[in-house]
Amino acid sequence: MTHNEDILRLLGLIRKAGKLEVGEEPTGSACRARQAKLLIAASDASPNTFRRIRHFGEAGNVLWLTLPCTKAELGDVLGRGDVAMAAIMDAGFAASLAKKLSAAAPEQYAAAAEQLSGKADKVRARQLEKRRHEKNLREGKKKPWAAPPKDGGHQPAEKT
Repeated sequence: MTHNEDILRLLGLIRKAGKLEVGEEPTGSACRARQAKLLIAASDASPNTFRRIRHFGEAGNVLWLTLPCTKAELGDVLGRGDVAMAAIMDAGFAASLAKKLSAAAPEQYAAAAEQLSGKADKVRARQLEKRRHEKNLREGKKKPWAAPPKDGGHQPAEKT
């Protein structure tokens, strides 16, 4: 199996998981909402498409990569016509894709793979911390934080 086939299969999986926005409008919206984790462009996309994806990446502070796949190949795996750009909405999937790209061409994708792997690790750590906290709340180990009473917690002295 070639590296391109691995990449395309992973993109198909990401689409089935519902973590992929395909096309210019959905990709731009995902970037503006700061939900995109990685932008991808087909290798044979037009210069205008590359300009747009660079703009989306800057607007949403999102990394973007050019895939070694054509628009037709991306379209086939995503069940569409030609696909020039897409946005991956999950940090783990973005890191996996970058890792596969880095295995194929380390000089081109190694830095991106390392950066996205770090982000995915942070997301996993936050999710694990959240699950532990929710478990502690369910089991009564920690009480949820509550604001102190407005009167400062002082009780008025009883009159005798």
